[in-house]
Amino acid sequence: MCGIVGYIGNKKAKPILINGLLRLEYRGYDSAGIATIESNGIKNVKNKGRVAELENNSEINELEGTIGIGHTRWATHGKPSEINSHPHMDNKKTTAVVHNGIIENYIELREFLSKNGYEFLSETDTEVIPNLIHYYYEKTSKSGKLDFLKAIKETVNQLKGSFAIEVLNNDFKNEMFVLRKDSPMVIGKGIEENYISSDIPAILSFTKDFYLLNDFEFAVLGRDYIEFYDSNLEKFNKEIKNITWDMSSAEKGNYADFMLKEIFEQPKSIRETIGSRVVKNARIQIDELDISKEYLQNVDRIYIVACGTAMYAGMTAKKILEKYCRIQTEVDIASEFRYRNPLITDRTLCIYISQSGETADTIAALNLAKEHNAKTIAISNVIGSSIVREADYSLYTHAGPEIAVASTKAYTSQIVLLAILGIYFAEVLGVSYNELEELKEEILEVPTKIEEVLKKADQIKQFAKKIANEKDVFFIGRGIDYTVALEGALKLKEISYIHSEAYAAGELKHGPIALIENGITVIGVMTDNLLSSKTISNLQEVITRGAKTFIVTNQNLENVSFNEIINIPQISSYISPILSVVPLQLLAYYISKEKGLDVDKPRNLAKSVTVE
Repeated sequence: MCGIVGYIGNKKAKPILINGLLRLEYRGYDSAGIATIESNGIKNVKNKGRVAELENNSEINELEGTIGIGHTRWATHGKPSEINSHPHMDNKKTTAVVHNGIIENYIELREFLSKNGYEFLSETDTEVIPNLIHYYYEKTSKSGKLDFLKAIKETVNQLKGSFAIEVLNNDFKNEMFVLRKDSPMVIGKGIEENYISSDIPAILSFTKDFYLLNDFEFAVLGRDYIEFYDSNLEKFNKEIKNITWDMSSAEKGNYADFMLKEIFEQPKSIRETIGSRVVKNARIQIDELDISKEYLQNVDRIYIVACGTAMYAGMTAKKILEKYCRIQTEVDIASEFRYRNPLITDRTLCIYISQSGETADTIAALNLAKEHNAKTIAISNVIGSSIVREADYSLYTHAGPEIAVASTKAYTSQIVLLAILGIYFAEVLGVSYNELEELKEEILEVPTKIEEVLKKADQIKQFAKKIANEKDVFFIGRGIDYTVALEGALKLKEISYIHSEAYAAGELKHGPIALIENGITVIGVMTDNLLSSKTISNLQEVITRGAKTFIVTNQNLENVSFNEIINIPQISSYISPILSVVPLQLLAYYISKEKGLDVDKPRNLAKSVTVE
């Protein structure tokens, strides 16, 4: 969840590290710091708060080094404070470390080190790492970097948990050391300079050539070389990948916030996700998959596993898979999945969704499925991320960098890709439905229809002003509209800090209606003409009790009175969430802006949740 950057080259490291940390702000953090190797040793500057406050720290002006590491911390062990901020150093001030992840056995390791004369300044789990490296390095002959690598390897052998680690040491003033397990790490290759980051966008302005580290791979970076070592410290060659993202995708452009930009980028991101996969009057083409009719006929259950917004995207796919493929489909929260002893066999197909591709719970759930010989498919937005490397098959949404913490374009791109996947499975099975051809045609029309919805922004903004100071908001819908209600409620609470809850509309009378009182806002989603009349009845129940109503619909509501109606284009209910969620994204955005909040970096949240 933390962000890490590193630089080694012929330029001053400080401005490059600061630039990288600023680009990692969207991940969520509460403190920041950098360390560089200076002529008199490692200089470490850090503080609680934003990167801007780090830039204003008077000590940072002393940094002249051309090799350095940086970090934005999202507090896990120990409250946000300067002393708990990264980088952390060993007692002798010879080694500096930044770390993304969690060390589960840090208490035992602290006790071990304390018995061996080491003292601790912070409350963090990370501080054991530089001290362990020092402890093991002292036991070597100190004859070169291989001995230092052995000390790092011996250290990580003692660690339980997840970690991406950057290391500086005074004995190696022209090299830096990195390794990873379960937490993201990329290395960017430049000309006589190299970069490290936990995320590609942080260093995308400097290079488009990247190495993607796998678990228990080590790298030593010099100015004009990068050496890779496996878990036995044997050297090996690694393939370089060229990233084609345009850097402008990670800039705000003319928009006030990344979130607003990304909401308005949805037509483009969906067109990119559709790509050549869907062509009118032709079968779906997904070249990344090699799934036979015989295999699918043998599948007795599909699990879709994800967290948060990605899980809500997964919930929309269940309807298509069960309707057209006639395969039982369950949608599970990744953090619960592996702890409930799920029924997984070689006849189970598991689909895992993660925008970043680094979500720890989702990766752990994928590994569980592999242990039971289930086939796995990963859906992600990040090329070469951990989850796509672990899965049997991987599909990319091609939404481009999503910087705002609250997901928008990644979510709608996931729904589109899942719909395409469901149709693909149906076609492989030989299912014949006229509706499938119609559905493919409607998918091709989605980007244009989203553009129509975005024209409602001013109308939505005006309603947002009316309810910005409310304490509670309720969302309701039936069937697939309930999944949109869940996502809408999540968006509102994420960025406006208003308590918001979503309910299946039919459940109102089973308890939640007790919370409805005069002036409360209830947001209804109605896109399924088979269920809309029942949702209207539920909305009448809340209106009777004094609620204000905000409705997103493609139904004819001429004879019904609501406070605000946002009309969206007609579309199949199977893919209607792609359209109906857009007004809810805008509503959350404008409410947050009305309250003067930081839309892109909501409190306590991180973009990439790389710890359990």
